[in-house]
Amino acid sequence: MSTPVKDVMTSRVIWMDEDTPFTVIARAFEDARVSAFPVLDPAGRVVGIVSEADLLAKLALADGDGDMPGMIGGILRHQQVKKASATTAAELMTAPPVTVAPGDTVEHAARLMYLRRVKHLPVIDADGHLAGIVSRADVLSVFSRPDAGIREEVQADVALSASPADSISVAVSDGIVTLDGTAHAAQAVRDIARRVRHIEGVVAVRDRVSCPPPSPAGFDVLARFPVD
Repeated sequence: MSTPVKDVMTSRVIWMDEDTPFTVIARAFEDARVSAFPVLDPAGRVVGIVSEADLLAKLALADGDGDMPGMIGGILRHQQVKKASATTAAELMTAPPVTVAPGDTVEHAARLMYLRRVKHLPVIDADGHLAGIVSRADVLSVFSRPDAGIREEVQADVALSASPADSISVAVSDGIVTLDGTAHAAQAVRDIARRVRHIEGVVAVRDRVSCPPPSPAGFDVLARFPVD
């Protein structure tokens, strides 16, 4: 099962125009208790995202980055320094935004968040219009999936992939999948374990399946010779 972003996203989203003043954005953060807002252009397309961190530059760099202690001033990006003097959403926002589509998988959204180091992803339709927003908490909600549902999906994979002669049992506790029993092909078991790791809700996989050691190359059957 691959949950699409549309199933976990927030569809009622507070957004900002490009010319929304700094003070309005700051009050919105306080009132809405969220940490990021999408920014829309006059056509309703998502052109950026403004976060609490963007506004913090106003306080952190109020006296200019040259007065910052130690190495901080030297490592601040030029873009961040410019945000200290920003007065509107267009000047504050990070653009272009990292976005996902409603049909993208939650796993894809999680990978983007991790690699791009962002906490929120605007969800946009094919025309670039705002459809929702997904947060880290939304993505992590897949780990609340019941163990019974995970076990059912793993068992289905085992039934399709294992040999009829194999005997593989599946147990799931707190999202941890344990594969136990015996199988004839070690590679097939490794393939099953690899796929199971990508099943939503799986925290870890314990492979305890026993497989016979491989036979020496060219000797699949033991020869029997008559006794003299």
